[in-house]
Amino acid sequence: MTLRQFAGLGALLSLVMPGLALAEEAAAPVLNSGDTAWMLTATALVLFMTIPGLALFYGGMVRSKNVLSVMMQCFAITGLISVLWVVYGYSLAFDTTGMEQGVVNFNSFVGGLSKAFLAGVTPASLTSSAALFPEAVFITFQMTFAIITPALIVGAFAERMKFSAMLIFMAIWFTLVYAPIAHMVWSGNGGLMWDWGVLDFAGGTVVHINAGIAGLVACLVLGKRKGFPTMPMAPHNLGYTLMGAAMLWIGWFGFNAGSAAAANGTAGMAMLVTQIATAAAALGWMFAEWLTHGKPSALGIASGVVAGLVAITPAAGTVGPMGALVIGLVAGVICYFCATSLKRKLGYDDSLDAFGVHGIGGIVGAILTGVFAAPALGGFGTVEDIGAQVWIQAKGVGFTVIYTAIVTYVILKVLDLVMGLRVNEEEESVGLDLAQHNERGYNL
Repeated sequence: MTLRQFAGLGALLSLVMPGLALAEEAAAPVLNSGDTAWMLTATALVLFMTIPGLALFYGGMVRSKNVLSVMMQCFAITGLISVLWVVYGYSLAFDTTGMEQGVVNFNSFVGGLSKAFLAGVTPASLTSSAALFPEAVFITFQMTFAIITPALIVGAFAERMKFSAMLIFMAIWFTLVYAPIAHMVWSGNGGLMWDWGVLDFAGGTVVHINAGIAGLVACLVLGKRKGFPTMPMAPHNLGYTLMGAAMLWIGWFGFNAGSAAAANGTAGMAMLVTQIATAAAALGWMFAEWLTHGKPSALGIASGVVAGLVAITPAAGTVGPMGALVIGLVAGVICYFCATSLKRKLGYDDSLDAFGVHGIGGIVGAILTGVFAAPALGGFGTVEDIGAQVWIQAKGVGFTVIYTAIVTYVILKVLDLVMGLRVNEEEESVGLDLAQHNERGYNL
């Protein structure tokens, strides 16, 4: 090579190398500060839903002698699930090792343990090329979903379960029920219900049907509260319940819009449809109660709010405003009749209507997602055959109901044999605040 040729090659490389360096830099994942800021906010909002939102919502509905016990359960579950999530829960739910699209194997049902103790997670770890915010934020965001799901179950057996039994039940249930269902629905290609095509944007199946069915099983296994249904068991402080419902409503924007995993148009639409469906359900419940009982109640409108929030959750990323309006109205009316007439007719003691609101609302929302996600009905999903998608949604609902009911029943029966689930009659009469925690909610 001559000196002139060498100089020419050097000049060419001097032009090409900066371009190659820029291309390499462009290809490297770069954290999106806007998405990160939104996901940090959404995570805080979802935690706000459990403490203080759900704690107040449930706390106001029980009798005064049990207000602290319900709030204590919400706080204890928050601590317990946070730790279990870090140790192995995140890995069981989101580890994709061994998964392959269209192949059903063990890892289609539950993740492995490669992420146990959050192995490999650093400040520089990002979620994926599609949603570039810290993996640590994603872990915490999903942790808040894992926290509120078992906390919802508390409403079904309120006022009669031993605190020690509750803690052990929640730990086992989280391990054997929540983490596998979350994995099957949300982990991606190779997940059982993911491959089926089940649409669950923010947790209608994973959170609400899951918790509602577990709550129904729990209240049946434990039996009715002493004096139910002949003894009056009116909520002791509906002000707490209304404040809790308001906090849930606000926090739910993090729940649904945050599930877009970005500050984008999907998040914006999820926020809008959440507001529409919630408002419609609140009015649907209120007017249904007004027509049947002559007066609208504060407890009714608060329950309607939650029913609407629950029902829009699986649909929030795919339905349009008018679909949300229909989902909300239908959920408000159906949940009202299930939490009142159906419960009275069948005689089960779902203390705070965990099944009537979350279980039924989740089922309604999951099925109607298959209808209103279709662009033909104003949705933003890819549904072309509504009947086929409704069948997929129903299959996902059915699987969740059966799996959750069986595993929850087995866990409870084994625990009942080993340590007993229920407080004795004297403790129930005194109230769980004193009997289980040696405290009173009100010292007059």
